[in-house]
Amino acid sequence: MSSAPSVADNPSNESRDPAYFGYYAMLQHQQNMLQDTVRTSTYRSAILLNTECFEDKLIMDVGAGSGILSYFAVQAGAKKVYAVEASEMALKMKKLVKAASLPGGLAKNEFLKDRIEVIQAKIEDSGIKAPKVDTIISEPIGVLLVHERMIESFIYARDTYLKPGGHLFPNKGTMYLAPFTDALLFTETMGKARFWEQTTFHGVDLSPLYPDAKAEMFGMPVVGHFDPKSLLATPTSDTEGYEMDFNTITMKALRDFVVPISWKAQYTGLMHGVAGWFDLTFSGNPDSAASQPIEMSTGPSAEKTHWQQVRFMFREPLAVNAGQSIRGWMHCVVNDMRSYTVDIEVIVGPFGELSDPSQPFEPLLEKQAKQQQQRVSRSEGSEEMEEEEEEVDELQFSRRRGRWELHEQSYNYSYTGSPNDLLTKPEHLCMYEPENVDDAYGGIEFAN
Repeated sequence: MSSAPSVADNPSNESRDPAYFGYYAMLQHQQNMLQDTVRTSTYRSAILLNTECFEDKLIMDVGAGSGILSYFAVQAGAKKVYAVEASEMALKMKKLVKAASLPGGLAKNEFLKDRIEVIQAKIEDSGIKAPKVDTIISEPIGVLLVHERMIESFIYARDTYLKPGGHLFPNKGTMYLAPFTDALLFTETMGKARFWEQTTFHGVDLSPLYPDAKAEMFGMPVVGHFDPKSLLATPTSDTEGYEMDFNTITMKALRDFVVPISWKAQYTGLMHGVAGWFDLTFSGNPDSAASQPIEMSTGPSAEKTHWQQVRFMFREPLAVNAGQSIRGWMHCVVNDMRSYTVDIEVIVGPFGELSDPSQPFEPLLEKQAKQQQQRVSRSEGSEEMEEEEEEVDELQFSRRRGRWELHEQSYNYSYTGSPNDLLTKPEHLCMYEPENVDDAYGGIEFAN
């Protein structure tokens, strides 16, 4: 039996830093983010429409990367921007900033002259010489909001460098979860695992590794855009989601948290897993009438971003009837790979107790196999065996549980959002509407 790391362990990112910062030191990866027009234009609008948080103010840009947010801050009238970037991209940013002071008419971006100080360091480094600032800007976001654990650096900067009453851009992230169906994705994943079922691969029997291959393939979160019509229910807390208020959240709450799940199935079909995405909020100055809040969504119905969405697939689909309740939780705990270990459990219907997410994790299929072995070893027909058989059946048919490492991502780009997708109906995705939407079961009350 394995368990998720305790928040008390506080896994370090140090071992992953060379690869992480090496990745972001490359212009091609910065270009990928800059060309995300939703991301870049949202940040620019949030900054330029809330100039009172920037004009004649001291600003800090955490994880500045290419420096684009620092440049926007200067355009909004910032007095001075302290751009903190740990990777070698800081040198390229310095080159661009220095070009503003070139003599003889050679200057580029002269509006940046003497307005930006580039600091090549991690924000947590004690040697940073920067004052308290009025506003902190950052793009600390990864897949499912929290991947890469940069929000921790954002919060550290808040606690260390933000003046009382200062502002954060963004100031809130909201996570959404929803059940999805995707038979093609499930079949493709099974196909990868079934390679290891071969018994005569060049004279070698690979089949002993098939269970491990299946566990590995289904333990990889699938990143990519998908058809919003494939959702079996509306997202968790559709109006609120799971909010992370960057003004108040603590490191402890960020490193170990549980997202409650509560859905009501809108279709009959097979639930292949749980999908997730997030929204960002830039509230500006909430105490000012001039404030213009800006929001950005990475949901499947929104304009595409480089963050895309993520899906956690079950090794065994779960049958769901329209009108049934689906309840559960998602438990996220930081790991030492600049990411999170994600455990999910769901139960369909009103029966059965949810596991305690704080308890050591045991994969459901392995637990069922263990229980089956115990049943076989007992004498047939005993009352104890009948009780346990009931529990196994309940687990088998109404509950799913799994573990995923958020950094071990696979990718699926089959959904393009083409005009033809507008013609897709639920039944094309093996999702079936109730016979009568207003009176789904002809007056018969269906147990949720």
